[in-house]
Amino acid sequence: MKNIILIFLLATFTIGSVAAQEINWVTLEQALELQKKTPKKIMVDMYTVWCGPCKMLDRNTFQNKDVAEYVNKNYYAVKFNAEGNEEVTFKGQKYTNPGYDPAKAKRRNSSHQLARLFQINAYPTIVYLDEKGELIAPIKGYQSPGQIELYLKMFASDDYKKLTTQEAFNEYYLAFKSSFKG
Repeated sequence: MKNIILIFLLATFTIGSVAAQEINWVTLEQALELQKKTPKKIMVDMYTVWCGPCKMLDRNTFQNKDVAEYVNKNYYAVKFNAEGNEEVTFKGQKYTNPGYDPAKAKRRNSSHQLARLFQINAYPTIVYLDEKGELIAPIKGYQSPGQIELYLKMFASDDYKKLTTQEAFNEYYLAFKSSFKG
């Protein structure tokens, strides 16, 4: 009987650990350094600590096994507090948040210079950069696993380069078939 319980517990633990894959988050500087050895696009999650949809994105989308697996394989993933106090070097330039107020650390604060560089005015926004660190697009708002899949695959495959008009994107969008579960 003890052996059966032990096998059940081991099987449950193993299944649970396989299903709970996580995204390998790195800093922006680390992502840019990694690109030098192995070029990949970069996905930057621009979030704030007070943002409810940002927390939903973490919980519902970034914890999704299909999303995590695809992101880890095709992107360097960066999580960046767009109202935080982190000093970041991007393309030889230092970016800070000179208006940061430590008393507001858990609520709305001033916008980080890096967020302003990418013209972020809503949270969450996912910024996609190409293999050379050049901006592809900022995508605003919460996205479910099926919704983010479109952008992850479109940018990873370079299909976005062929979509030069709104009509071309609309056709791509309508033809896209999601395979991510959740």
